Order: sequence, then C-alpha cells, then structure tokens
Amino acid sequence: MEKFGVVGEAVRGKRVVLIDDSIVRGNTMKHVIRLLRNSGAREIHVRVGSPMIRYPCYMGMDFPRSQELIAHNRTNREIAAEVGADSVEYLTVEEMIEAIGRRDLCHACFTGIYPLKYPQYSLRLGSMLRGWRV
Repeated sequence: MEKFGVVGEAVRGKRVVLIDDSIVRGNTMKHVIRLLRNSGAREIHVRVGSPMIRYPCYMGMDFPRSQELIAHNRTNREIAAEVGADSVEYLTVEEMIEAIGRRDLCHACFTGIYPLKYPQYSLRLGSMLRGWRV
C-alpha cells in the first residue's frame, strides 16, 4: 500500500472528509484512515458514492463470499468502527437509481436480489428470485 501518502500539514488538526466510490472489503480504507490518523487528522468522515456492497457478485466482480464484504450484516456505525472512521455514510440504492436515471440496473450486490432464475444464487432465505429472469 505504498501508493498512498499524506501531506501532514494539510490534515494535522483538521476534520477530514474522505470520499470513495465504494468500499468492498475495507482493507484499503483502513490503511488510508490509519495514515490520516497518524498524520494528525482530528476527525475522519467517510462518504461513499455507491450503496453498501452486501452480497456476492456472480457476474464477474471479485468478491465471492458475503463474509468478505465489510457491509454484509453491518451498520454504518459498525463499519466506521471497523475502518477507524468517525462516521461512514453510503448512497442508498434509490439514490443511485435516481442519479443514474435508469431502473433496469443490476443491483444484486447491493440488495441480494439477483437477475438469475437459479435459486442457489438467491441469498434471501432460499426464496425464489422475485420475478427476475435472464
């Protein structure tokens, strides 16, 4: 993680808002927050430009197990504690849909509702997928 650096004079004693497009496992976020804290940031608030990634993606993203995802079964407050931030807030699924302007998006990794007809991909208590078909 040598690719990250902090200009101490810019953050020392300051409240920092750290913006990221997504948090998957949280490893990078923990590292960056630790660097900011070690450089003297007084507060660190994280804002994420996507909804919480809570479920695996079977369509090609590299996070196959729910337990690997920092947002799976955690609240914003729990995620903040896990990464060392003072607060964490995410975009909601509805806010994402509104921002993009399309409702026909795959949002399985955010909601657990997969656009597949195969029940082994449904993470909602083994129920059949709600009307989605490929």
